[in-house]
Amino acid sequence: MVRNRIDVVTLGCSKNLVDSERLMRQLVANGYTVAHDPEAPGGDIAVINTCGFIGDAKEESINMILSFAEAKKRNKVKKLFVMGCLSERYRNELIEEIPEVDRFYGKFDWKGLIDDLGKSYYKELEFDRSLTTPPHYAYVKVSEGCDRACSYCSIPLITGKHRSRPMEEIEAEIYRLVGEGVKEFQFIAQDLTCYGIDRYRAMKLPELVERVADINGVEWIRLHYAYPARFPMDLLRVMRERKNVCGYLDIALQHISDPMLKKMRRNITRQQTEELIQRFREEVPGIHLRTTMMVGHPGETEEDYLELLDFVEETRFERLGGFPYSHEEDTYNDKHYVDDVPAAVKQERMERLMALQEEVSLSVNEEKVGQTLKVIIDREDPDYYIGRTEFDSPEVDGEVLIGKEKLLETGSFYNVEVHSALPFDLMGAVV
Repeated sequence: MVRNRIDVVTLGCSKNLVDSERLMRQLVANGYTVAHDPEAPGGDIAVINTCGFIGDAKEESINMILSFAEAKKRNKVKKLFVMGCLSERYRNELIEEIPEVDRFYGKFDWKGLIDDLGKSYYKELEFDRSLTTPPHYAYVKVSEGCDRACSYCSIPLITGKHRSRPMEEIEAEIYRLVGEGVKEFQFIAQDLTCYGIDRYRAMKLPELVERVADINGVEWIRLHYAYPARFPMDLLRVMRERKNVCGYLDIALQHISDPMLKKMRRNITRQQTEELIQRFREEVPGIHLRTTMMVGHPGETEEDYLELLDFVEETRFERLGGFPYSHEEDTYNDKHYVDDVPAAVKQERMERLMALQEEVSLSVNEEKVGQTLKVIIDREDPDYYIGRTEFDSPEVDGEVLIGKEKLLETGSFYNVEVHSALPFDLMGAVV
């Protein structure tokens, strides 16, 4: 056990990761050695930043807490703190069930952890972070919370109402990160689409992206977690005109059947969805769309599901993920619907969907063979340099494998000719 070392474990999404990075910066400023997601935790203090989104994520968070609680019983850890979405939602229950935890914090009150350690919270470092990503890219959280009322979703229960950060504050953060060598920025939020409505009474995402794109040193901006209803169409102009705004948009559609979209309370129809996708592809030629689909929502029939499969096959999303419906307490569904699709059916539908997407993804990738693409190098392994194109977000999308015929630098850009395609990855050489 290493004294004055704090092990921070982050579970869940990149938004949680940003919170961990902010906490870590404060801990370092107070003289602690900090390790993030260590393979072998060895500090005398541990902090677990939890996820509470769906059943599997909650189970993973609870298991992680229990493993550290057991380590504390065996005197392997002196202090154990828990923060994040799970403890925001289930704090009282967790206090009762896992007394080994010294203190639980929610999604937003984690600053109290600094006080409980007897240390100082440095206001001037409030938006500084100890990056856990490779030094050339970073996540930038532009807002918190969500005002949508999707039937299945617990996020508004955890994060509260949508709150946009001031543009000037975001710009200042970007300037700091550029000064630290960051070149690529992943804009993240529960709902990017609504950025600005609460603060400026208007959809300001296009203006924000445009302002950040004009900052010297910003090489790539990538946009995550948009919502299809009331999409700010001027963003497409910005994506088309600003070459450092990646031709990539992460927009969760969840389904395509009108009956399912209505039950999900998505405030959009199939026709409107198809028209939106057509606009994306017409106004931003070559755009790569990442979306998410849900299977097994209450009331989903085989007809609904087959309609979804046909839509995915026809639309040929460049990137697509899926997940089976998880029935969450206190949501609209919990109050109005029964979780009536058997688990085995959900899993079978999920597997068929992802098998189809694998075929689509391979076809999309094969079209890139012979093309020369701009690639940033993330890391190297014994056989390859591994990078990404503007169409690939870290952690969730495919990669480009490049042979070691030439010496390449991590964090640098290269033109790479694609020689072959796999279902999710590309292989090529620097030209």
